[in-house]
Amino acid sequence: MRHPAVAGAFYPSHPDSLLAMLEEFVRRNPQDDVIAGVAPHAGYMYSGRTAGKLYSIIPKAETYVILGPNHTGYGSMVAVSTDTWLTPLGEVETDKELIDAMPGIIVDRDEIAHRYEHSIEVQLPFLQYICDDFMIVPICMGLQDEETAREVAGEILIAVERTGRDVVVIASSDMHHYLPDSVCRERDAVVIESILSMDIAKFYTTVNRLQASVCGVGPIAVAMLYSRERNAYAELVDYSTSGDVADKSQVVGYAAIAFRV
Repeated sequence: MRHPAVAGAFYPSHPDSLLAMLEEFVRRNPQDDVIAGVAPHAGYMYSGRTAGKLYSIIPKAETYVILGPNHTGYGSMVAVSTDTWLTPLGEVETDKELIDAMPGIIVDRDEIAHRYEHSIEVQLPFLQYICDDFMIVPICMGLQDEETAREVAGEILIAVERTGRDVVVIASSDMHHYLPDSVCRERDAVVIESILSMDIAKFYTTVNRLQASVCGVGPIAVAMLYSRERNAYAELVDYSTSGDVADKSQVVGYAAIAFRV
């Protein structure tokens, strides 16, 4: 069992308080053409409203493949978990059939990488709020270069083809970190434009040129690559910074992006 690492810190640990917060953030209008998305993973008081905009339109699916960066440095550099995940709202099972269908060339089975990592965990209560019965494939990425992203996306595409699963891919990422609000918004706009272009090379070139402190570059690239194979396009759903609710001198940016077919 993978127990919560940040309940009571990033989001409420009491189910009623957590549900009340999710009810405030999510206004369900599911749209079946959404096959993937980018959602932030900060504390809900900062990024929950923007994340909620994505989860308002995310359709129900059999399985959500959730990719997040590895902030802790623990475990394998590209790690999938097969544990059952626990949140204050209950248990979530991993899709072992889909995981078994992945070639396992770049993605290792490893629980240590997930034990203290928050980037995937904070997405789960949103999914539990919008969907009663689903499974997850949680993939934590310490390596986030373009080649790794292409290999991870390839493994997901192969597994989906082999199983015929109804899948939605979610990339967990915040945008720039610890900049003045105006600077953060300006730099985030450039990065977001490169994501909306669906041009992987342009995205990585932009991140490298700006030396962007976007923590989930690899997960975003995987979502882009998966969506490109499905002939999807990208749309900015919402954008905010922590300066909207806190001090504007050192903020973090948050984007909700949907990939539609």
